[in-house]
Amino acid sequence: MQRHQVQALLMGGQACIFYGAAEFSRDTDLAILASADNLARLNSALAELQAQLIAVPVLSIEFLERGHGVHFRCQAEGVVGMRVDVMSVLRGLPPFPQIWSRRTTVTGPDATFELMALPDLVTAKKTQRDKDWPMVRRLIEANYFQNRATPTETQVRFWLLELRTPPLLIEVAQANESLRRSIERERPLLALAEPAREHDLAEALLAEERLERERDRIYWLPLKAELEQLRHARRGGDGQ
Repeated sequence: MQRHQVQALLMGGQACIFYGAAEFSRDTDLAILASADNLARLNSALAELQAQLIAVPVLSIEFLERGHGVHFRCQAEGVVGMRVDVMSVLRGLPPFPQIWSRRTTVTGPDATFELMALPDLVTAKKTQRDKDWPMVRRLIEANYFQNRATPTETQVRFWLLELRTPPLLIEVAQANESLRRSIERERPLLALAEPAREHDLAEALLAEERLERERDRIYWLPLKAELEQLRHARRGGDGQ
């Protein structure tokens, strides 16, 4: 992707590893800019990877801008079987140029990696899938333990709005009472972030998770219906 200058952000399990919340994944999940030039560069990279399209939809600006993911399986030597998934629009996140502007850049000895910013990755992980919620929790915890000694106000605000571990959320809220009060409207359950109300806070966090899962389910309903129509049309075109 870098060699072909594809404007893309690493997300998914591999991005979680960079943020200290290890999750083994052989898949490569990318958020990409849906433009003609960028898709041309992406197609060149996919050709080098000998990537074959998996199912529907096909790679196009139209499908990417509607929120679909496009999925490929690589066949080139060294990456046989690796899956590459690309998206451009993600629920709860702004358009790609804004996500790109606040990305995290990690420079290693052999390559530079452009990652989706941690707050954006957390938002992208809030899906209806069971496996994503433990990772959301680990991502935020890892960031907290890495930075709690000398946090910025931006980091404290992020923890107050996103922490999903009751004792840690209480710890942050108690140490930052003024900031906690100022953002309670954004996350009402912060009013429960007190030692005597840890059980109530845990219940409120579960309710918050259920609400996000339901929002994600509703978001995907029309997209899944469209995918089913595309699958049916393809089967008809194949004479099946």
